[in-house]
Amino acid sequence: MMGEVLSNSVSVIIASSGFACRQNNLYGRPSTSSYTICCRKHGCVMLHGSTVKSKRCISFGCLRTKGPQRLHNSIIASNIVASIEPVTTSEDVRENHLIERREEFLDLDFVGSNLPPWRNVVVQQGGSDVEVKSGNQPLAVSRKMAFGSEIRVQFLEEANEEILSRRVLMLSRSNKVRSALELYESMKCSGLQPNVHACNSLLSCLIRNGLLDYALRVFEFMRTNEITTGHSYSLILKAVEHAQGFDSALDMFVGFGGYSRQKKDFDVIVYNTMISVCGKVNNWIETEKLWRSMKEDGLIGTRVTYSLLVCIFARCSQNELALDAYNEMIQNGLEPGDDVTQAVIGSCTREGKWDLALNLFENMLNSRLKPNLISCNALINSLGKAGEVKLAFKVHGIIKILGHTPDAYTWNGLLTALYKANQHADTLQLFESIKTEQSSELNVHLYNTALMACQKLGLWEKSLQLLWQMETSELPVSTSSYNVVIRACEIARKPKIALQVYEHMVHRKCTPDTFTYLSLIRGCIWGSLWAEVEEILEVAPDISLYNAVIQGMCLRGKFESAKKLYTRMRESGLKPDGKTRALMLQNLQRKI
Repeated sequence: MMGEVLSNSVSVIIASSGFACRQNNLYGRPSTSSYTICCRKHGCVMLHGSTVKSKRCISFGCLRTKGPQRLHNSIIASNIVASIEPVTTSEDVRENHLIERREEFLDLDFVGSNLPPWRNVVVQQGGSDVEVKSGNQPLAVSRKMAFGSEIRVQFLEEANEEILSRRVLMLSRSNKVRSALELYESMKCSGLQPNVHACNSLLSCLIRNGLLDYALRVFEFMRTNEITTGHSYSLILKAVEHAQGFDSALDMFVGFGGYSRQKKDFDVIVYNTMISVCGKVNNWIETEKLWRSMKEDGLIGTRVTYSLLVCIFARCSQNELALDAYNEMIQNGLEPGDDVTQAVIGSCTREGKWDLALNLFENMLNSRLKPNLISCNALINSLGKAGEVKLAFKVHGIIKILGHTPDAYTWNGLLTALYKANQHADTLQLFESIKTEQSSELNVHLYNTALMACQKLGLWEKSLQLLWQMETSELPVSTSSYNVVIRACEIARKPKIALQVYEHMVHRKCTPDTFTYLSLIRGCIWGSLWAEVEEILEVAPDISLYNAVIQGMCLRGKFESAKKLYTRMRESGLKPDGKTRALMLQNLQRKI
């Protein structure tokens, strides 16, 4: 090995196990010198080096060889950190040592079967003095890495690509990122190409350590040399998505020809990766495009593919797409997992396909899978809406067998099932049971279902009691809850009670809606509370309210009042509906 450094009249010595070199009197200016390196085992190399005066830049010549050769400068190393230590040994001792080493080494065979054991040279510069020191590492030219340490391009003794690739692979798996990257760069500089397994392992190691820029360079090298695999694309796309977001990953995928029909080296793994990336942001549109593109490329999805598709579509409420993906999965002979089946059950219940959902639920039980509480609740809710009360309670029994604890969604599904089946008394009975045994599960939905059952049964007192309980429990009582109670009073012919509920509602700063006023007007008309009717019309002059009042007056024989109100309605620019016009024609004998 040879090195020559520009300095102010210093003596530079390079010494290491196996070789020695010396040159004196540089006189602080550029010079051209020849160096002889004697190797104990591998012969002698004659190197010719020249220095180039430049700030923090040193040019030197170096070569590994098996026989005597002569070489000019071959490497420029920049940004090399320097340190200076004075040479403390006497001139005579160094000369005698060098002569003894030369006499010993020159007696050996010049031609060896192996490359010489090059050692690391760290050249450090500072002030006007320079020292070149030898270490115990392979010869390297240092460059700064992005993460603050140094990357060295090594002069390799081994030239077998498979052996070196295996070393890169093992270093990467051991998470020795710097060593793996240095060996990879050294192979490139030596004209050697790491194999695909080594490159993929290095990619994974760099990404794992947050070195995306280096990973992108390695990936570009792989693309240039056409050694990329689906795993390579998958690694880099996931890394870009993690570091820069979904849009950057999608742009990169498109840049690779993702949606084009040209031939590309994508496999199912790449599509799975991008589908997963889309799923993180719930982008079902791009997910569907990826699914179609994958099939256009002639690829058949794996179990992972369809699991992702079904779950993403179900989560985005794209129930038909979820069912299509599930059906394609079954057609391809793939067995759905627990998560897929439960996602499909949810999609079926939202689409009203309770029979298919029940069939999937039974298949899970037969396969000794354990449906979660969410799937059970979705099925109960779907069965309840379909009026399948017995099946809903059967699923409720299975919930207990599976070890799940029924929650508010479970009870709401069962109450809804009873209410839809017009079993209003049973609805109230179940509600009282829940209130007694699991009062913590009570919520607004359960109370509202019980209130509607009271309304159907005409139990206005019970509805008032439940309403007060809601307010005492500090649950948010909505306008719809008050409307149900007012409607119960209307059905029971208790208009004054309904008006009291209305006043209480306004006092609690709950805003009445059209349904509130309609129920009050109907109750007041049947109770002949005409003054209250006029007050309501003054508060809310709505066309639907005018129609209701005029129709009620006609039915109660208040034709003159109906006529006056009808005239006022027309003067206000409000148009009566067909029923109102028909009643006026029939009872007033007048063509309007």
